[in-house]
Amino acid sequence: MTTEIVLEALQNAIQDQKPDPGLIVHTDLGTQYTSEAFQKLLKKHEMVSSFSRKGCPYDNACIESFHAILKKEEVYLTKYESFETARIALFQFIEG
Repeated sequence: MTTEIVLEALQNAIQDQKPDPGLIVHTDLGTQYTSEAFQKLLKKHEMVSSFSRKGCPYDNACIESFHAILKKEEVYLTKYESFETARIALFQFIEG
């Protein structure tokens, strides 16, 4: 995953969802999320970055658990034909 991909995903989310200032964006410590470009985009839209400390599984445990379940029960079991089919499948998994 590249910084460009996560920047595009965040920009799409901002455009579609129009979040209020103060939104917390939880990610891992991947270089794409800790990059200057990603952090600048968060700051520009008044979003707050949330990371788990390295080697500490108890930080942000609820969202970490959710991400694990989402991957194991949906993402790793499915080959998506397009971004749109992935978006719909993830929406149905989360909201359904």
